[in-house]
Amino acid sequence: MSRVKANVLPQEILQSPGEHPRFIKQTLGPSLDFARIHLIKDKDVIDDYLAKNIKGLSKQEAAANRNSYKKNICIDMLRQGYHKSFSELFSLIEKWNALREAAGPGSAIWQQKSLEEQPDKLDQLYHFLTRAEAAQRAGHYEEVYDNQLNLAYYFNDPEDKWLSNYFHEQCFNTAKLITTDIRKREAQAHANMGLIKEEQGHVLKAAEYYETFYDLTVGSTWKDVTGHTYNSLASEYLWRIYTLLADKMLENKEHQQAIKTLKKALKMAKNVGEMKIQGEATYCLSLAYYFAGEYQKALSTLDTSVKIFTPLCESAGLSRAYAAIAKILVSQGKAAETMKHLEEFMKAAENAHLSQSQVDACVLLGNIYNERGSYNEACEYFSRAYETAKTLNNLPLVDETKAYCGIAKAHKLMVPFNSHIEAEDLISLKYLLAWKENRSDMCTDPLTVEPDKETSASEPCEPLLETPDLDPS
Repeated sequence: MSRVKANVLPQEILQSPGEHPRFIKQTLGPSLDFARIHLIKDKDVIDDYLAKNIKGLSKQEAAANRNSYKKNICIDMLRQGYHKSFSELFSLIEKWNALREAAGPGSAIWQQKSLEEQPDKLDQLYHFLTRAEAAQRAGHYEEVYDNQLNLAYYFNDPEDKWLSNYFHEQCFNTAKLITTDIRKREAQAHANMGLIKEEQGHVLKAAEYYETFYDLTVGSTWKDVTGHTYNSLASEYLWRIYTLLADKMLENKEHQQAIKTLKKALKMAKNVGEMKIQGEATYCLSLAYYFAGEYQKALSTLDTSVKIFTPLCESAGLSRAYAAIAKILVSQGKAAETMKHLEEFMKAAENAHLSQSQVDACVLLGNIYNERGSYNEACEYFSRAYETAKTLNNLPLVDETKAYCGIAKAHKLMVPFNSHIEAEDLISLKYLLAWKENRSDMCTDPLTVEPDKETSASEPCEPLLETPDLDPS
């Protein structure tokens, strides 16, 4: 299943981590030479090879060269007394086959090699399963856990996700038995189970795991292999999951509950220690206030997010915040104040050399002028947005701003066009026909032209607009 997606709050600010955090340094088991001597399945070829190259093999050694790779591994596990490892490996292979059969022909898993046909993966399973079993017999559950976690890390490809989840669940069960690490591994296990549940769409269950992860890490100095503290990770996970929960509440019109949840998310965001995340959390809270009709609180919170994003030169965050401010002020009929805020946005973007933000500011201003019927100003700002977009080498953005220019020009053109239509005289009709022939800019008001002067399509007309050069090159 795919990760939960936001429906009301911006999806782009709620990016889930692509993989599980690395709480220990991953290690790999060695290749199994005893099982890898022959991956040849043809008995005659094997016999011929043995006769020419290897003398004095026992029956067991000869059989090892004829058996499948999986069978050799299973036999060795049983020979050394690793019955639990054998059962677990056999169970995993059977589960893979069951998943494949359930998916049916044409599915992605149907096209993949079976687990028993992938020697490298069998090597890792043999190595860590047997080490985990030996550690379990000795009562060293920390080692059991670490071996299981290594397997969870190893199976990180999309097609092996079910294996990774399986070993994370085994880690979770083993962590409960560990009494010598001040519950450090238990905290890790809760984080990993939370990520699994979030990915599966079980947001409430994920929140429970993350909350336990947070509680277990308060006051600790534990860090993952990248240097992030466990508590900052827990805070980040809770910020994200609380925001997802609030999104669902907003979708269901539960505004006050969403505000309460987003306040918790903001508290967690502050614990993370990254100002960008704090700015995003503040922005989401402002949207909840807006949807609840608390416009002054929304504006105040948006101002806070702007103050956070500005020193960070965070273009996307600034654009979203100023767009929300403009929307609220316009809805309240405060056009002058709206313009003031957007002009400040544009100046800040220019001073910080944030080209994307300059485009966003010009588009916002152009849209407002366009809606008010101030088409000259709209054309000016859309043209500036277009020229700035060309410097970014972003073709979709260039096309978008070019479309805005066209819309504003069309609206501007409608004014003289309608004037000529409403005049209902011969000269106006000739002007319209001339324009239709060459699609140049509309001519001047026909009432300013002498009635007895002949006008044809070939005569030049005084343009009313200056069209921006829309050549993207």
